[in-house]
Amino acid sequence: MRDTADAWNDNIERWTYASGTDLAQQLGISGYYVRIAPPDADGSASPTQGFVPIKNRPPGQDGDRAYHIISPDALALVRFGLRAPDDPRILNTLRAIDALLCVELPQGPCWYRYNGDGYGEHKDGSAFDGTGIGRAWPLLAGERAHYALAGGHRDEAEALLTVIENSTAGQSRLLPEQVWDAADIPALELYRGKPSGSACPLVWAHSEYVKLRRSIRDGKVFDQPPQTVQRYLVEKHKRQIFGWRVNNKTRSIPRNRTLRIVLLTPARVHWSVDGWKTAHDSNTRDTGLGIHTLDLPTASLPAGGQVVFTIYWVEEKRWEGADYVVAVEAQS
Repeated sequence: MRDTADAWNDNIERWTYASGTDLAQQLGISGYYVRIAPPDADGSASPTQGFVPIKNRPPGQDGDRAYHIISPDALALVRFGLRAPDDPRILNTLRAIDALLCVELPQGPCWYRYNGDGYGEHKDGSAFDGTGIGRAWPLLAGERAHYALAGGHRDEAEALLTVIENSTAGQSRLLPEQVWDAADIPALELYRGKPSGSACPLVWAHSEYVKLRRSIRDGKVFDQPPQTVQRYLVEKHKRQIFGWRVNNKTRSIPRNRTLRIVLLTPARVHWSVDGWKTAHDSNTRDTGLGIHTLDLPTASLPAGGQVVFTIYWVEEKRWEGADYVVAVEAQS
């Protein structure tokens, strides 16, 4: 299981970090983490090149390139102990988040869920009806405060705690899902910085507020897993395994990594590392978890080397009928 965790952690940038895009050039940064990437079903060079569906947008506007959509979600990588708060990739993403998603309200800065969000009232203040314009979320100020605290900026975290407190619904002190971010519309009871017509109370926002108060008292992010901090930030553990799956057929792996075939049923793998001059047959191993795996000896292959294989499905008594090639990348 640690092998899998290491592989997933080491793949975060491969899956979700976009570099050299038009948006990066516009913002003056080298890259950033995207909000979400589509499944890498074809083993493309980067999943961030694909399209993702976006809800709450009018027909014809409900899809975009993954590398165009930014979200504060990436700050969770720090909160979960997977990336350091001063990691250059996190700092780049922070610049993108603030450039695209931050809005100054009477109570202070607040953030949107992602650029192009359509979940909120329309421009004229009329109610959300399946489409609209996403408004600022007070709970995101709490998430940003936790990031600040992780970076040692307690004063900033305390200031953002106050932003949340001043986003409540009057004397009830209930926290809304979203606050109004445009000019006042008194006829619709919409006032800049005050609750919009969204859910109120939002329990998620209240829980984030409670966790933030606890974290500020402790002087650290109280729900940050110490295990990930130790493994990935202190020990800087690197994965040795690189997975290949039927629904995620990677075409290349870094040098010095072992290629692991991960299947859902037993199989025999017919494979070669010298272009079929010689070949081997190996059975997968039942992990006992509904997964069958086989490690191929790619760690010793030089850059540019290849492993080629096909699969015989034991239960179905049939061959896959296709060869798969995985190349070794130059960088380790």
